[in-house]
Amino acid sequence: MKSAIRPRLGVNVDHVATVREARGTHYPEPVTAASLAELAGADQITIHLREDRRHIQDRDVRLLRETVETRLNLEMGATREMLEIADDIQPDMVTLVPERREEQTTEGGLDVVGNASRLADYLSELSECGAHLSLFIDPDPDQIAASARLDVDIVELHTGDYCEAAGPFTNAHRPSNFDRKQELKRLREAARVADSLDLVVAAGHGLDYKNVLDVAAIPQFEEFNIGHSIVSRAVLVGFEQAVREMIDALHTGRRTALELL
Repeated sequence: MKSAIRPRLGVNVDHVATVREARGTHYPEPVTAASLAELAGADQITIHLREDRRHIQDRDVRLLRETVETRLNLEMGATREMLEIADDIQPDMVTLVPERREEQTTEGGLDVVGNASRLADYLSELSECGAHLSLFIDPDPDQIAASARLDVDIVELHTGDYCEAAGPFTNAHRPSNFDRKQELKRLREAARVADSLDLVVAAGHGLDYKNVLDVAAIPQFEEFNIGHSIVSRAVLVGFEQAVREMIDALHTGRRTALELL
């Protein structure tokens, strides 16, 4: 049963590279961070190679492909350049994400409904690299159904609206128009829809050590891709400890689901 599945943690090391690129140095090293994350129990390393190369660089992708011992999840835009990189690197998993140069980070999910034909052609070519295929989408039943029709393995549901929603853990300096309970209900219902369509259900964007608890309690979520909060915590306690604390948070949330059965 889904509630018995141990939640998997994918550690996104993009923001280790963000610190490096801020000063144009050769440190801190995302490859080292990935190794420490794996030592601490991470199930996957996630990186987003953006078109503008604002953090992760091509050499990072190559080195991580050589050194990651769990799974390497490459997040990327659906472009010809990225298709060629995926074919060359052959990551274990590819997650297609929307990408706009002006955004601070990935905001919102792919419009699979409006781009189904183009994505079908792209995914057909992408499948030749042998990776598990994932789409980063909003928790919307129509987007989930459209994703299932494209025969992908995984949908990663965008948790940003929930994380930004008004609630006990919201940043008081960032007022939100979203209602936390409603957004959590939306995630719960979307996860059930995705699971009913035999999709592996992942969660990502904006999750931290507190707001992840309620999401981890949704039994259909099998995988969590989390980066910024882990890297931020690592500044204070070290990378291995930060990863272990997030794994503990995921397990605490999942135990809540089991206790409610």
